[in-house]
Amino acid sequence: MEKILIVDDSSTQAAQLKAILDTDYDITISHTAEEGLSFASKGGYSLILLDVVMPGMDGFTLLKKLQEEIITQSVPVILITSLSDIQHEQLGLTLGAVDYISKPFHPLIVKARVNTHIKLYRYRKQVEHQSMTDQLTGIANRRQHDCYSMIKWNEAIRLQIPFSICIFDIDHFKIYNDTFGHPAGDKVIAKVANIAASHLQRSTDFVARYGGEEFVAFFLGDNADKAFSHVRKIRQAVEDLQIPHNSGVSQWVTISIGGVTVVPQRENSYDVYLKIADTMLYDAKKFGRNQVVWANEKMEQWYEN
Repeated sequence: MEKILIVDDSSTQAAQLKAILDTDYDITISHTAEEGLSFASKGGYSLILLDVVMPGMDGFTLLKKLQEEIITQSVPVILITSLSDIQHEQLGLTLGAVDYISKPFHPLIVKARVNTHIKLYRYRKQVEHQSMTDQLTGIANRRQHDCYSMIKWNEAIRLQIPFSICIFDIDHFKIYNDTFGHPAGDKVIAKVANIAASHLQRSTDFVARYGGEEFVAFFLGDNADKAFSHVRKIRQAVEDLQIPHNSGVSQWVTISIGGVTVVPQRENSYDVYLKIADTMLYDAKKFGRNQVVWANEKMEQWYEN
């Protein structure tokens, strides 16, 4: 069931809106703009109904704050108002509101407009999901990685927790493709992606196909020792699939992994540590492939073999 947040200082008006909508939607009510912002920032809402005139922070100010937050800026907002002049309507639409409902409101009008914007929101999220998903493997694509990595990197800075990044790719993949053909190579890419995705332990763990046979994953909260141990299991799980390579360079399809763990500071750049992980991957290949090379928080290099 879709979730709707009603932000209105009037208990009577909020209750009326809830009565109109709660048979079709999961409704949350907030009576202050500050509380509404807190609820909205936790995510999960498909629509916000926002009263314009409230004591303290008014609806226009809250709308502006919602548009500034990454987690709430894509959630549609319908303004509930008795302010019917063109100037206020223009202001609300300029700030990012998708629609207006004027007071006193009619239940059928409320339902119709809410239903319309919920449908539009569902469609937009579906399109966004498709644009952020790798069609071959079903996991995140590079575009999603570029967006999500910045969100989680900043979260790790704020919470001062370890952030581990790893890059891995399939060993001797060009030779495999040349030997067995691209359809077989696509199947191998999909199987490796499935193994990596199945080893995600928490909702904050993330893996994406970065391009070709290359993948990127990151984990929050684990120290270097735990992260190193975790990705070694992924490498072993791919080898345990025992997909024949038989190309003269390897018996089975394997992967090499390079990674780094850091407790990021505000002056640190995610891209710099992504390059360090890539350097570790280069070393893993230089030292014989089918292994993990990792840099810990002190930038000491660890080897699996």
